[in-house]
Amino acid sequence: MGDDSEWMKLPIDQKCEHKLWKARLNGYEEALKLFQKIDDEKSPEWSKYLGLIKKFVTDSNAVAQLKGLEAALAYVENAHVAGKTTGEVASGVVNKVFNQPKARAKELGLDICLMYIEIEKGEAVQEELLKGLDNKNPKIIVACIETLRKALSEFGSKIISLKPIIKVLPKLFESREKAVRDEAKLLAVEIYRWIRDALRPPLQNINSVQLKELEEEWVKVSSAAPKQTRFLRSQQELKAKFEQQQAVGGDADGGGDDEEEAVPQVDAYELLEAVEILSKLPKDFYEKIEAKKWQERKEALEAVELLVKNPKLESGDYADLVKVLKKVVGKDTNVMLVALAAKCLAGLAAGLRKKFGQYAGHVVPTILEKFKEKKPQVVQALQEAIDAIFLTTTLQNISEDVLAVMDNKNPTIKQQTSLFIARSFRHCTPSTLPKSLLKPFCAALLKHINDSAPEVRDAGFEALGTALKVAGEKAVNPFLADVDKLKLDRIKECAEKVELIYGKKTGGAAEKKEGKPITGKAPALSGSGGDKETKDAATKPGPLKKAPTVKSGGPPKKGKPAAAAGMGGAGAKGKKGPETKEIFESELSIEVCEEKAAAVLPASCIQQLDSGNWKERLACMEEFQKAVELMERSEMPCQALVRMLAKKPGWKETNFQVMQMKLHIVALIAQKGNFSKTSAQVVLDGLVDKVGDVKCGSNAKEAMTAIAEACQLPWTAEQVVAMAFSQKNPKNQSETLNWLSNAIKEFGFSGLNVKAFISNVKTALAATNPAVRTSAITLLGVMYLYVGPPLRMFFEDEKPALLSQIDAEFEKMQGQMAPAPTRGISRHSGGGGDDGEEEEQEDVGNDVVDLLPRTDIGDKITAELVSKIGDKNWKIRKEGLDEVTSIINDAKFIQPNIGELPAALKSRLNDSNKILVQQTLSILQQLATAMGPNIKQHVKNLGIPVITVLGDSKNNVRAAALATVNAWAEQTGMKEWLEGEDLSEELKKENPFLRQELLGWLAEKLPTLRSVPSDLLLCVPHLYSCLEDRNGDVRKKAQDALPFFMMHLGFEKMAKATSKLKPTSKDQVLAMLEKAKANMPAKPAPPAKASSRVVGGAAPAKFQPASALAEDSGSNTMESKPDPKKAKAGGASSKAKGVQGKKVLSKPNLKEDDDKSGPIFIIVPNGKEQRMKDEKGLKVLKWNFTTPRDEYIEQLKTQMSSCVAKWLQDEMFHADFQHHNKALAVMIEHLEIEKDGVISCLDLILKWLTLRFFDTNTSVLMKALEYLKLLFNLLSQEEYHLTENEASSFIPYLILKVGEPKDVIRKDVRAILNRMCLIYPASKMFTFIMEGTKSKNSKQRAECLEELGCLVESYGMNVCQPTPGKALKEMATHIGDRDNTVRNAALNTIVTVYNVHGDQVFKLIGNLSEKDMSMLEERIKRSAKRPSAAPVRQAEEKPQRTQNISANASMLRKGPAEDMSSKLNQNRNMGSHSETTHTVPREFQLDLDEIENDNGTVRCEMPALVQHKLDDIFEPVLIPEPKIRAVSPHFDDMHSNTASTINFVISQVASGDINTSIQALAQIDEVLRQEDKAEAMSGHIDQFLIATFMQLRLIYNTHMADEKLDKDEIVKLYSCIIGSMISLFQIESLAREASTGVLKDLMHGLITLMLDSRVEDLEEGEQVIRSVNLLVVKVLEKSDQTNILSALLVLLQDSLLATASSPKFSELVMKCLWRMVRLLPETINSINLDRILLDIHIFMKVFPKEKLKQCKSEFPIRTLKTLLHTLCKLKGPKILDHLTMIDNKNESELEAHLCRVMKHSMDQTGSKADKDTEKGASRIVSKEEKASKAKVNDILAEIFKKIGSKENTKEGLAELYEYKKKYSDADIEPFLKNSSQFFQSYVERGLRLIETEREGKGRIAASTGISPQMEGTCVPASTHTVSSSIGNTNGEEVGPSVYLERLKILRQRCGLDNAKQEDRPPLTSLLSKPALPTVASSTDMLHSKLSQLRESREQYQHLDLDSNQTHSSGIGTTLASPSSAAANIDDLKKRLERIKSSRK
Repeated sequence: MGDDSEWMKLPIDQKCEHKLWKARLNGYEEALKLFQKIDDEKSPEWSKYLGLIKKFVTDSNAVAQLKGLEAALAYVENAHVAGKTTGEVASGVVNKVFNQPKARAKELGLDICLMYIEIEKGEAVQEELLKGLDNKNPKIIVACIETLRKALSEFGSKIISLKPIIKVLPKLFESREKAVRDEAKLLAVEIYRWIRDALRPPLQNINSVQLKELEEEWVKVSSAAPKQTRFLRSQQELKAKFEQQQAVGGDADGGGDDEEEAVPQVDAYELLEAVEILSKLPKDFYEKIEAKKWQERKEALEAVELLVKNPKLESGDYADLVKVLKKVVGKDTNVMLVALAAKCLAGLAAGLRKKFGQYAGHVVPTILEKFKEKKPQVVQALQEAIDAIFLTTTLQNISEDVLAVMDNKNPTIKQQTSLFIARSFRHCTPSTLPKSLLKPFCAALLKHINDSAPEVRDAGFEALGTALKVAGEKAVNPFLADVDKLKLDRIKECAEKVELIYGKKTGGAAEKKEGKPITGKAPALSGSGGDKETKDAATKPGPLKKAPTVKSGGPPKKGKPAAAAGMGGAGAKGKKGPETKEIFESELSIEVCEEKAAAVLPASCIQQLDSGNWKERLACMEEFQKAVELMERSEMPCQALVRMLAKKPGWKETNFQVMQMKLHIVALIAQKGNFSKTSAQVVLDGLVDKVGDVKCGSNAKEAMTAIAEACQLPWTAEQVVAMAFSQKNPKNQSETLNWLSNAIKEFGFSGLNVKAFISNVKTALAATNPAVRTSAITLLGVMYLYVGPPLRMFFEDEKPALLSQIDAEFEKMQGQMAPAPTRGISRHSGGGGDDGEEEEQEDVGNDVVDLLPRTDIGDKITAELVSKIGDKNWKIRKEGLDEVTSIINDAKFIQPNIGELPAALKSRLNDSNKILVQQTLSILQQLATAMGPNIKQHVKNLGIPVITVLGDSKNNVRAAALATVNAWAEQTGMKEWLEGEDLSEELKKENPFLRQELLGWLAEKLPTLRSVPSDLLLCVPHLYSCLEDRNGDVRKKAQDALPFFMMHLGFEKMAKATSKLKPTSKDQVLAMLEKAKANMPAKPAPPAKASSRVVGGAAPAKFQPASALAEDSGSNTMESKPDPKKAKAGGASSKAKGVQGKKVLSKPNLKEDDDKSGPIFIIVPNGKEQRMKDEKGLKVLKWNFTTPRDEYIEQLKTQMSSCVAKWLQDEMFHADFQHHNKALAVMIEHLEIEKDGVISCLDLILKWLTLRFFDTNTSVLMKALEYLKLLFNLLSQEEYHLTENEASSFIPYLILKVGEPKDVIRKDVRAILNRMCLIYPASKMFTFIMEGTKSKNSKQRAECLEELGCLVESYGMNVCQPTPGKALKEMATHIGDRDNTVRNAALNTIVTVYNVHGDQVFKLIGNLSEKDMSMLEERIKRSAKRPSAAPVRQAEEKPQRTQNISANASMLRKGPAEDMSSKLNQNRNMGSHSETTHTVPREFQLDLDEIENDNGTVRCEMPALVQHKLDDIFEPVLIPEPKIRAVSPHFDDMHSNTASTINFVISQVASGDINTSIQALAQIDEVLRQEDKAEAMSGHIDQFLIATFMQLRLIYNTHMADEKLDKDEIVKLYSCIIGSMISLFQIESLAREASTGVLKDLMHGLITLMLDSRVEDLEEGEQVIRSVNLLVVKVLEKSDQTNILSALLVLLQDSLLATASSPKFSELVMKCLWRMVRLLPETINSINLDRILLDIHIFMKVFPKEKLKQCKSEFPIRTLKTLLHTLCKLKGPKILDHLTMIDNKNESELEAHLCRVMKHSMDQTGSKADKDTEKGASRIVSKEEKASKAKVNDILAEIFKKIGSKENTKEGLAELYEYKKKYSDADIEPFLKNSSQFFQSYVERGLRLIETEREGKGRIAASTGISPQMEGTCVPASTHTVSSSIGNTNGEEVGPSVYLERLKILRQRCGLDNAKQEDRPPLTSLLSKPALPTVASSTDMLHSKLSQLRESREQYQHLDLDSNQTHSSGIGTTLASPSSAAANIDDLKKRLERIKSSRK
């Protein structure tokens, strides 16, 4: 027993595999316990046992096997993954368990099988059980049969598919084993329970004794429908429902649903094998059937009869056979043979079912006509034949033929046709019997019930009764409006007797449908609420009798035959409801009307109606109106009331007020009463007469609209238009048409009789009055919205001028959608049934087409023509086809009767001459348009053969065929095509072209359909074989089509259909199905009533969404598609795209195979954007996998094909890794040269590199990392920003490599991660790296944690996403990691955070276990002992990361990466003060650290803190002190007291509580205003400013939006903030401490505040904004000039980049920059120019000149130029020495720009500010300058020479102007002196002209920026006004400095120099003069400042803006003010004069 103990120790899964049975037994027992215990079905434990379950069931030891079976059962029941084991376990059960002697084993095996079925694996189990039936061991067979029976009885026939079982049943009955036969008998009985008699035919051939026994058993089977008692996992709702019913006591009703679905599911026909009979026809059949002797003909027919007795026939070409049978039926004189032939046809139809449909159309008319035979046996045979044929087609398809026969003179034919219609109707449901069909049939049958022959009448009644029963009264009643009561009762009587084929079910459905809408309408009916109770017509004879009486007012409708025709049909379509609710009245005599009116109106009212005094009439109308308003609907005698209104003076009323009232009353009556057409006729004439009236027109229109709502628009419109055109008044005509246009938009179009209007519209178009013509054209435009292009056909013969106007109107409407009807809906909700929508969709589109006059071309299709088309000589065939073309062309619109043409054309579709095939296709296309929807009946015999042509090898033929199929489908809809097996037969053909075209077509059409015939299922097996076709394109198309098949058939049916596939194929297909399931589009919604019309313009649009959809979901057949070709066309399923793609590829191929010199990356415009869109729209797979599968690689290949050189791509995707190395080498080589190319393909390059990360070869990996380092360097130089898409498809895979075992690789990856932060926001990197810490690889975890630490250290706490708290908690979990390095890394990271963030860390981490916490505290203590460590680390980090962060902060912000600091707000937890510190934006974080670290370690003298006078604030929020005392390493003794206090107070500034914040600000203000204490703030400035702008942001985002907050509080807080800031910025030493990043955010906050419109609305808002203005000026003056300038540049760049930023914001930033520019002369020496130029460089890199010029305003470019120009002016050539910080100067135009500015001044190296002087100015001329004079003279001489020459004079003047502008001190006098007066004035005039011209254009000459004088000229002009105005408005003394300033300005204007620029006091100081240095308290100070600034602000702002604009345009533009502009020109003139005189 020694080894016992050994296996006892093993884990369970190993025990289960042990060689000792005891060990296994023990393992199984434990496994069983484990399986029952695991409650998460997705637990990873399950996966361990995946491979073992088969061994559980097949254990060789019987005892162990029993336990194993129990465990396996538990596994299958509970494990999520159990399904994967189905095949092997089921097979194990069948072969190794069912043969066991123990009953228990068998029982468990059976349970396992059933459990697999329950977890949706029924097919696999069934497959194994059926295989088991072939086993030699009878025990196994019996057990398998028993299992199948059990499964069927529990799960039902929907889940267990019966067909394969029934197939093997006969074989089982033949078994020698009695046990097998008995079991088979039980199975047969069980099957019978489910499918009843459908089981008889398949078993008819078994042993008769057995059959008899079965019959006996079957009789005993209970007649109740069987129910499913066990449910799949996906059927839990059903299960719950079932259990509920069981509880209630098995309510029989409940099973109804299931039973309904289950019963019709299995059809005996389906279970049969098809028999092929065509080849078995006697050889001489066709001769015999034509023989003279009837006996021979009979023999031939008998042979056929025998063959067609087979119940299921193989499909084939039965056309010839049908043709001869038809001939016998139609022409044979021997009636016995007629009957025989009819029997044969019946047999064919029954055996072929839907496949016979294509022949139905030919045979039906013949059979119907043959009913003239009286012999009963013939009639019976014909009846059987036509009934069988009806089942193979639809009523729709044969309706034309049937209706044609109904007018036959022969009564027997009429009778039999009616009876046939009655029988056919019984097969219909309300949806297959839409109103569009009912209408013509009812019309024809109504003639029959009035026929003289009684048998015809009876048959007619029967047919109508059946229709009534099927479609319900609501649908049929409108057509029975004119039937008298007796006949109506007779019809209803018939209806009661009818038994519908589909049993109660459809009846019920119909009734349900009708019942719903009616309820809503009840109130609309006058008391006869019961009329419409359709629930059961029979049971309510009472109310129903009422209906006809109300409706019997038919005559008025009949009285207008046109109207009847017009709306009778069309109305039936869209307006079902109203049609039914129409109220007919007989006309009442005037006496009756008066009587009725007197009953409801006041007597005085009736007397005054015809009073001579208009005031009395008006009073009468008012009373009338009141009475009408108070009446109930049921009491209102509408007709009487309107007749009263029409009484003299009636519509001839002369007073417009009375008339208006009258018309208004008509409208009221129509709205409120049951208004009939009879009443309408009384008033319409009068309304039309008034519609053109200026005063009453609108009232008349209102009344017409009300009537239209009551009597429906179609009828009303027709009446109105007819009346309008029967009189002469053009105003009435045009207004009527206008009303109609409007009404159509409001009511929708359905039901309108286009034809009736068109004649009137044509009259209108020919009218002499232009208003009428215009109205007519407008009406046509509106109709076009609904009707589409066919409308134009009615007007093709109009005059060209008119036609062009109509076309223009149509053009306007193109692409617009018809508006949804807003009126007439409530009452018409009758259209709510499904049938309604379905047919509305089809009909509304067609009704216009139905109205077109169609020609019958039947007689032109002569036998001669047909024989021509079939001639042997192709030329004659072509002639025949040409003739057909011209026949169709001449006829334009044709009737469906085209004789023998279809057969003739069909044979041409496979003509050997392809030209004829194409011609035939174009004829068919033409035919579709000409025949319209009627082409439906030719789909089977002509449409399907066109599909066959899709398999043609020639591309153009296929394209033509596709166009033809589309043209047909547009007319017929898709139903006809999908019905029957024709389409599946086509798909079955293994022709790759046919398959791909057909699938492509289906993928386009299926998504647009709301429902499809069930026959679509027949295509599925072929679809599956296409999925595995050899041809890639076929596979691709099949995959694209898959989701659309699924959309209609559902996943279950599709999955079921895989059961016939080979196991390998099956798995693949199922995987694809799963994937398609994910992208299965929703079915299109039922069309809204309005847009149900497919607009002509939008006709193509009908399919647009479809193709888009197809692209979307087709290609996105997500994830695990095993097919590498999947991604071929990058998801474009439209052919065009594919073709295009191929072309693009093939061109470069030719060249590039030979040479590799071209670029390796081809820039495809918008390529990247398109790819992202595709990925977003799920058109391609998302780059997301654990290991790359083939389809990903294929997809990438496809995407690269258009933008990567072919030869390189071959290297990149080569199987050999060395080629990958080569590719990488090439890419490294081309990296610098092809920057743009690399960036345009970056997403693809990164994706390809992720594939390399999965390679095992280290050399490739190293090379890839090397490339990445270079790539990211390049990108950061280019200031590129990774898009989200690029990042998410790359970073996760890069992070995987951080865990590489090789050190060198890890290092590289870390370096790359570091660099990535420069091109992708660190906060987003953080999330990816955080994901990396969840890896199983401990190295990866450790490295990721370390990287997180570095991120926090470099960028501060705000990189932590989603919030620092969550992030830290996540990191802290790793302190308890089992791996030491991970633990260390986690501890180090948290210590790093601690160093940055202080004790807050503990709060953020939350609860740690004691052990972890002690480790952490220990580590923190240790780190505190070596304080130097942290700063050093930072020092290393800093150059690498922060240089770019502070100086180039812009870089981090470019593009989509959002501004980090603005993200802060989202991360903030507003409530607690403690959050402030960790929300410090990362750019500035390091400064704080350094400040704190400088202060050395802490001594435990903290308690001193508590004595500080701020202790009361301290208590509520302090973190427990001991912890601070113990571990905070930051404060040194000297500062510990104040510094920490200040830290604390500052932290409260950003508090979410306003009062806390105000108090903190007050304290800080106090400190700042005492000079001796202000120093204490040093070192805390950034911190304070950060807290402040955090608070500003908090106010902006939260407080301002908070309704509850008192706005005064906010103002108070604002004033405190601004007050303390002003105090701070008074103290220059402190102000200079603010760093760039902080200043940037501060300015951002302040400017945002200035622009906050909500602040302006506050009471004190204006004050606040003014003080902000003041503060901004302070900040600009007092901060460190380098930092503030840098901050402004970065801010400007951000604001221009940010799309959300307002232009106003950028404008204010630029104003600040201009202010800085003005300060430059004083500050230039204190500025670090290198840094500023670096910023400008970055700015110009992000915004090259072209980009800037695209900006909406020209300010940015001017601002930049002014700044540079000023710098050049102040620094001279030395400026070029300050470009040291720029690595690559070529990246921006900066250097070039500076050089340009400097170019000419190189000769005169003196300062550019020292310009030419006038006499008064003393100036020292340097030697070089004198030397360069000579040079100058040469240049001038050259220029004057040009001016003197005739050709170049213009050019010379321009050059002189440029020269003078650059060197205003140049002396041109000597050159002018010697010339004539004329020449001098010519030059002067020329210069002036150029100047004004350039000034007009605001151009900056020679792009050198603004010349210094010009700048001088325009800037001060306005500043002068400002300063003086400030001085004066404030009523203060204006100091001398102001006048000095003015003097300088004037001097500058006059071209005098102001000695040294530096002496000038800064302009801004003048602006802020009134501000006092310190004020007693912050609020007082603010108020005093505000009052001073109040008036000046507007003016200042105004002028400042102007001055700046002027300043930045080249030569003082005239923006400032008119006077200053004039002054400028005068100045220039004066100056020229002065220069001239001084030169003399």
